[in-house]
Amino acid sequence: MSDGDTSAATAAGGDRAAEIDTAGAAADATDRRRLGAVVLAVLISQVLLYPGVPDLVVALGAPAGIDAGMWFLVAEFGAFVTFAVVWGALSDALGTRVPLIVTGALGGAASYVALASLPGLGLGFGAALLVRVVGGALTIGAFSLSITLLMDLRGGNGRNMGTAGFAIGLGAAVGSVVGGSLAGLGALYPVYAGAVVLAAAGLLAATVDDRRRTAAANNSGASDSEASDSASETDGGGFRDVLARARTTPGLLVPLAFGFVDRLTAGFFALVGVYYFQDPATFGLSAAGAGATLALFFVPFALLQSPFGALSDRIGRFLPVVAGSLAYGVATVGVGVAPAYPIAAALMVLVGVCGALMAPATMALVTDLVEPEVRGAAMGLFNVFGSLGFLAGFLVGGSATGAFGYTPAFLAVGGLELAIALALLPAVRSLSAGAGVIGRLGAEG
Repeated sequence: MSDGDTSAATAAGGDRAAEIDTAGAAADATDRRRLGAVVLAVLISQVLLYPGVPDLVVALGAPAGIDAGMWFLVAEFGAFVTFAVVWGALSDALGTRVPLIVTGALGGAASYVALASLPGLGLGFGAALLVRVVGGALTIGAFSLSITLLMDLRGGNGRNMGTAGFAIGLGAAVGSVVGGSLAGLGALYPVYAGAVVLAAAGLLAATVDDRRRTAAANNSGASDSEASDSASETDGGGFRDVLARARTTPGLLVPLAFGFVDRLTAGFFALVGVYYFQDPATFGLSAAGAGATLALFFVPFALLQSPFGALSDRIGRFLPVVAGSLAYGVATVGVGVAPAYPIAAALMVLVGVCGALMAPATMALVTDLVEPEVRGAAMGLFNVFGSLGFLAGFLVGGSATGAFGYTPAFLAVGGLELAIALALLPAVRSLSAGAGVIGRLGAEG
């Protein structure tokens, strides 16, 4: 072959590669939007119930008061903790994610229908808690694996996690506003609406390209030794591998710790905030008013996730995580000591801005620090810590409020956020986002 022919062939190959890259980027962008919509729908379905929890638990047979609301939320998040890693490890082992997302979403929708039917069947609050456990076990699969599939996309970890964070924040904002309005019409209306939205999430997820399955199919064309190596890496990965390395290296524990405390405050607002803003002794808002107030946090939290996630790709994770957490803790305390509703409302906006600064950078740290083969289990582990945070927020918030009142509860939760940020500041500074290396420390901050 002449030099001219060789050059022409090389150029043609380069053009084809460019076309493939362009097509792949377009496919990633499409699936990024669809997966963001799935996460959005899951969050809407979940948060729809929150503003009306005080009346909903009574309709389900519980006595009025914050204790029943606490256990209603704890039942779901207890299942989240138990099953988040199970779904992630299962998806890594099977080499597929989309069918599991669809199963979790549709199963969660069915659990909502079952929950709404309990009062008509004459079953008590204990049965409602059991249904919440089953529904949580299913719904966490759709939520966690949708985020994991976002992790599989190209385009930057901060960008992908910014999409997830945007969907989470916007879903919480829409759910809180719409849920509060629906709760004014009837205690069970938000439950029926949640079932519809969660079913729609499952149908949309079925249209997403399953990149985990595609990668497995591509690996099937490798040599026997390569396939054996790949299989051993996958089998050796998963939750146990991630957990073992998390115990021996502090790097992965940093985003897990921040994920825990960040979601602890979110769980605190989801329970205590609803009662706080509706209590006649504080601001005396309606369910719709409390939902709108929660949206003051969730709207900026959603809108700023993507730009702040991209910012963390450019400047690193340190400033967004640490500065965001410190400001977040101060603003949280401020909400609890605000002397008037307009001040509390303004501080809720600030809490949302600070949360948007730190959340995508924290999730992106997980992607930075683990190999692609164990991303499902790693994100499942992150969601376990996050769900434990929610549980702690419900339990600590509910118990502290019942025993000491609202102000000490806000001081305790905001103070914990500040303590974690200060304690882990050196670790965040020293973390280097290794290419597939968990917890590589010692880089200059």
